[in-house]
Amino acid sequence: MVQLIAGAKGKGKTKYLIEKANESVKNTHGSVVYLDKNNKHMYELSNKIRLINVSDYPVSNYDMFIGFICGMLSQDHDLETFFLDSFLSVSRVTEEYVEYVLKQLELISRKFEVNFVISISIDEEDMPEDFKDNVIISL
Repeated sequence: MVQLIAGAKGKGKTKYLIEKANESVKNTHGSVVYLDKNNKHMYELSNKIRLINVSDYPVSNYDMFIGFICGMLSQDHDLETFFLDSFLSVSRVTEEYVEYVLKQLELISRKFEVNFVISISIDEEDMPEDFKDNVIISL
């Protein structure tokens, strides 16, 4: 499942995402990963969540990002949920390709039974039509 936390920058999406991630580890049997563009939120996350600073890796476009996700899945078959903060920056996707990347993540989600919770700096009304129902909160 792909869930979206939508809204403009500075509206509190990251705070909500961190709370959701910390809550999820209380009820999960698998691994939880939090992908971010830096390590700034390291001490706000439960120590049961693996924080990955994507900018430490040579991910320079959205196809490489999708490969990065698949690589993590191939190494950890217990991965249950990915939390993605600052999605547009982390995935290196421009707004014109957001729908394509979200569809790829949806396919990965179904095939490998993994969830994605994504904070994205796009207002709900500007979200691709196919993903408006995936918005769990709009800030």
